Amino acid sequence: MYISQLSLTSFRSYVQADVQLAPGINVLVGPNGVGKTNIVEAIGYLANLSSHRVSNDAPLLHFGSERALIRGTLHRGAQSTSLEVEITSGKINRARINRANPVRAREILGLVRTVLFAPEDLSLIKGDPSNRRRFLDEMLISLRPIEAGTKNDYERIVKQRNALLKSIRGKSKLNSSQENTLQAWDMQLATCGARLIRGRLMVLALLRPYMEAAYADLADGKKHADAVYRSSLEGEIDENSLPVKNLQGLTQDEIRDLLLSAIEANRARELDRGISLFGPHRDDLTLTLGATPAKGYASHGETWSFALALRLAAYRVFGDDDPRTGSGPILILDDVFAELDATRRDRLAHIVAGAEQVLVTAAVAADVPEALKGHFFMVSPGQVSDV
Repeated sequence: MYISQLSLTSFRSYVQADVQLAPGINVLVGPNGVGKTNIVEAIGYLANLSSHRVSNDAPLLHFGSERALIRGTLHRGAQSTSLEVEITSGKINRARINRANPVRAREILGLVRTVLFAPEDLSLIKGDPSNRRRFLDEMLISLRPIEAGTKNDYERIVKQRNALLKSIRGKSKLNSSQENTLQAWDMQLATCGARLIRGRLMVLALLRPYMEAAYADLADGKKHADAVYRSSLEGEIDENSLPVKNLQGLTQDEIRDLLLSAIEANRARELDRGISLFGPHRDDLTLTLGATPAKGYASHGETWSFALALRLAAYRVFGDDDPRTGSGPILILDDVFAELDATRRDRLAHIVAGAEQVLVTAAVAADVPEALKGHFFMVSPGQVSDV
């Protein structure tokens, strides 16, 4: 797939920008701070309804604006689709498909698929668990857009359950109304949480073989890369009096029952702390190189190779999910080549060069490997010019 016409209105540094992108390789060149990343960030927003740079939408609006518009024409195989997302300060974002009536923004999830490589990817390895949870959840939603509703529901449930726990924090005995309300939230958290965990485990099972192979290619196979889902349930006791270690082989109902059991067994702890201690919001993805964790032990080069391997694995998974010609994801390489040594730079370039559309940002053209020399754009403050 590829995006052709991209139009931005009041988005980030652009009052108005119109860019005619091409299939194949597109290179945006310009000094740091002129708005190159804003262009590829907008395409990523069409895919995920979120930015890889900030956690909320407010910074995406041009200073002083109350709304921003991202419009793009998506080509997927023989089909062409016009997409529009309106980002509005303090209101629910809306979208249009082929200029029809506005719909909820999440209705466009799954139409555009992107795999983005960026300096922020180092946080997948070195950062806190929320970065790795987000990586799995974004992949899950791209593969199964309906799960966007699951994730939103789960976040709402945890927020409201935590509010209840805080309101009754420290009480030695609950009245019947409080107990019944808390049990109702327990069931909702366990049911929705089990579905989200099961989805993440599915994504991880698809990713692992590609991730292992990609890391071996990027790092000459010196160490074996692996990833294991670490649940907040780990170490808890299941109904057979066995400590829970691996959820991979369990059904969604079995995970739900384990969550309920853990919550019930730790009622006093949750009441004492006023927070929900079990569920996918407390889980992590443990990444290892050989016998050691990647976090805290991997070198800078190994960290980069692992982050790249995760993104390359995502690219392969999306390709498997829709193998039709013209349906592969758009690859975005945002200022990564300046961060890589020559060997990793060339290997990454040759791996991704055959994608249907590749968007590359670089401060200077010399940072772009020969394998990715394509259609060039010069970016200056507020403007994008075709070379």
